[in-house]
Amino acid sequence: MKRKICIIILTVFMLLFNNAVFADEFEEDDDIIDAEEVQKEILQTVAEPSKELNLNSKAVVVIDRESKKILYGKNENDRRAMASTTKIMTCIIALESSKLDETIVVSKQAAAVGGSRLGLSAGDKITMIDLLYGLMLCSGNDAAAQIAQTIGGSYEGFSILMNSKAKEIGLKETHFVTPHGLDNDEHYTTAYELALLTDYALNNQKFKQIVGTKTKSILINGYQKNINNTNELLGVLNGVNGVKTGFTNNAGRCLVVSCVRNDMNLISVVLGADTKRFRTKDSIKVLEYAFANYSQIDLKERINKTFKEWKSQNSVEIIKGKEQFIAPQIEQILFDKYPVKKGKEEDIKIKIECQKALEAPVFKDTQIGTAEIYIGNEKILELKLTLPHTIYKKEPEDYWYSIWKTFKTIQWRVSPNGTHLLQQ
Repeated sequence: MKRKICIIILTVFMLLFNNAVFADEFEEDDDIIDAEEVQKEILQTVAEPSKELNLNSKAVVVIDRESKKILYGKNENDRRAMASTTKIMTCIIALESSKLDETIVVSKQAAAVGGSRLGLSAGDKITMIDLLYGLMLCSGNDAAAQIAQTIGGSYEGFSILMNSKAKEIGLKETHFVTPHGLDNDEHYTTAYELALLTDYALNNQKFKQIVGTKTKSILINGYQKNINNTNELLGVLNGVNGVKTGFTNNAGRCLVVSCVRNDMNLISVVLGADTKRFRTKDSIKVLEYAFANYSQIDLKERINKTFKEWKSQNSVEIIKGKEQFIAPQIEQILFDKYPVKKGKEEDIKIKIECQKALEAPVFKDTQIGTAEIYIGNEKILELKLTLPHTIYKKEPEDYWYSIWKTFKTIQWRVSPNGTHLLQQ
C-alpha cells in the first residue's frame, strides 16, 4: 500500500514538474477561443473605439512598421519572458544561414524535447523548410531544437548566433539562451524590441510566407502531415498576416501580430496575458485602437517641400572661399509616411535654423544647421543640414585672376578724341 502511495505521489510530482518546465503552447480546454468568439470580440471592440483601453497583458505595444513609431504602449520597455515568440529569431537565423531543401535526420536530443511538438522521432527525415513550418505554425519545440543543433551544433552555439543577430538589429534589452523559449531567467526581451525583431523578420519574404500560412501539409519520412497555425487572429481579424503565439508558465500568454490595412502596416505584441482569451482581446483592442485613431501623412514630401522653399530664399556665405555662396542639403529620413493622430494631420511645423556665414575652407557633410519637425508641441524628428561639397579658400592669385578675367570679358572702344578707352 505504501509503495502504491509513493508511486502515485512520484507520478503527480513528475507531471507537475514537466508542466512547469515544458508548458508551452498547450491550450487548456476551458481556454479555447474559436473564430466565432474572436469575431464577437472584434465587433465589440470596433463598436467602442473611444473606450479607454483596459488591458490584462503585462506588457503591450503596437508600432507602425515604416516609422517604428509607438502608437500605443504599456510597459513596453520592461524585460519579460517571451516563450515561443522566441521562434521568430530561430526562424530568421535558419532562413539566413541554411539550405531550405536540405534533408535533416532528427537527433534523439531534439526528439526528446517536451512542450508543444511537431511530433518528431529520432531518425526521422525532414527538410529544413518543413522544420520551419513546424516551428512557426504548430510551434514545435522539437523542430526548434533540431534547427539549433543543425545550424549551431548546440543550444549554446545557436544562442551565439541569435544574440549576434539581436545586436545587429539594435536590440539592447534582449537575450537568448534557447531556440524554443522554454523558461530560463537569462532568456528575455521587451515588447518593443520583440516588435522590432518581428519587423526585421517580415522583410524576409520566405518568413512572411511561412507565418502567413494557416494550414500546411509537410513531409516526415516521405509521409504527409497536416499542421495548423496556432495564431487565432490569422484569417479572422481584417488585415492580419502573421506572426507567432507563445505560452509558458512564467511568460503567460503571448501573441505577436502583423496587420496591414490600406496604407498602415502595424505590429502588435502582447506579453504576459493571463489567458488566451485575454491575449486575443488585448491584441484586437490595441490594433483597432491604432487604426481608429491614426492616419498616415507623407512626411517626407512635406519636409522636402518646406526645405525647398526655404532654400530658395536662403544661402550660406562662404567668406574668402572659391565660391561665394552655397545652399545646404537636408538629411534624408528613412521613411516616407508617418502616423499622426486623426485631426492633427495639418498640425505639422518645420523649424529650420542654419548658419548664415562660414569662412573657407569648409568641408563636405559638415553640419551647419538643423530642421526640427513638430506635431503640435511634440518634436518628432530632427534632421541635419550639411554642406553638399567642399569649398576651399581662395588663394591670393585667384583675386588677380578674377580681375584679369573681368577685364578681359569687357568690350572696349576708343574715345572720340582718342585719349582714353571707353567700356561698351
